Amino acid sequence: MSDDAIRLVTIGRMLRRRGRLLTVLVVLGALTGFGASLVFPPRYTTSASVLLPGAWEERVLLTQAEIATSTVVTDRTAEELGWDGVDGEELRKRVRAEVTDGNIIKISGTAGSPAKAQRLSDELARQFVSFSARIVDETADPTAAAGPEELRQTVLTTSRRITELADAADPGRTVESVQTRTELAKLRTTLQEAVGKLDQAGSNAAGSRLVVMGPAAEPSGEAPPTRVQLIAAGAVLFFLLAVVGHLTSARVNRRLRSEREIAAALGSGLLGGVDVAARRGVHRPEGGGARHRARRLLGLDTPWNTPAPPAAGDEASLGIRYRRVCGRIRDLMPGARRLLLVVPDDDGIALRAAERLAEEAGPLLRVTEVSAEAPLVPDREEESGVLVVLSAGTRTADELHGVAEACADAGHDVVGIVLADAVRTRPARSAGPPREAAAPALALGDGARGGAR
Repeated sequence: MSDDAIRLVTIGRMLRRRGRLLTVLVVLGALTGFGASLVFPPRYTTSASVLLPGAWEERVLLTQAEIATSTVVTDRTAEELGWDGVDGEELRKRVRAEVTDGNIIKISGTAGSPAKAQRLSDELARQFVSFSARIVDETADPTAAAGPEELRQTVLTTSRRITELADAADPGRTVESVQTRTELAKLRTTLQEAVGKLDQAGSNAAGSRLVVMGPAAEPSGEAPPTRVQLIAAGAVLFFLLAVVGHLTSARVNRRLRSEREIAAALGSGLLGGVDVAARRGVHRPEGGGARHRARRLLGLDTPWNTPAPPAAGDEASLGIRYRRVCGRIRDLMPGARRLLLVVPDDDGIALRAAERLAEEAGPLLRVTEVSAEAPLVPDREEESGVLVVLSAGTRTADELHGVAEACADAGHDVVGIVLADAVRTRPARSAGPPREAAAPALALGDGARGGAR
């Protein structure tokens, strides 16, 4: 996979070719989310509202919200509730308070059942109002309650005395008397306005105590994350991890695809390429064991990031390329009695190509499968060399180096490389003259050469 931007066609190809694996992973993620929902029991949340009458500054409202969830309030709430194993510190993790519009503090509580959540919110609001009223009472001046009333009486007495003095003054006979009466009237008006403001301030102070705006409503559903949300989150998480894992593995893929790199890794030359009719699971069409069956079931036996096989001719045209490769082998090793075809055991395309090459060449080519991880080539007997058959993009340079070293350790020389590729073939034509039978084998030795003729 190149370093170009990932396109939607890449994601679509992955979904088509890894659909079974992704489905299994999504199911596993959903089961994991279900298990998490059993570990974390459901929670229910409800809230009670507390009104702060009068005019309050924003910072004061925030202070009141902090007081609502303070240690003193939660400790008193825990003491009143009397729940086993739940103290004030534990309750602080389950409650929260926030300021809303209209000087209202919304107090929320979370518990394991709707009834407990409702009771927790109501009790916390009640304890908050009680604690706030206690703070106001304790910080108030003992003489402050009597002070405003005495001041009001003094103002009323002074106002009456001003009226008496104004009436007793000379009723407008001199300029001085007129000015005196005017000043006294202004002073009386000012005193009356002060009494009105004092009465209004007293009314506001009396109504400044906090009020609980009714009981908390019983919650109708679970608080997030719910069981359904955990199951969905697990499925989505596993799906995303699978997609990211596939894309990452494709970017760090170091398998060789070019002919030059493959020839350099094996230390030999390329004899040619052959085509194999594509079919599902071509990278491991056969094989036993639970591992191989599981890979075929999940669709892991074919690479997902390779392009679709190109279109080619029919089976007859494919045979021409096999015969040409066999002809090059004959020209390369004219005196050879037998060659060993070494094929990776997990490369289904190369296995099918090697089998067809052996059919075309007769007994002069012997197929042997080796493990790419730990290759072991049979010792040299009558073979004149090794011919490696593999498909492009399936082996790394280290794996090919290992195959070459295994051949050298067994006394074989790698005389050539054949690359196999999957193609889509057209159906055979039903009309037309029958094709002459191909030669049963291409000669690689003297006797075989004579038989081919």
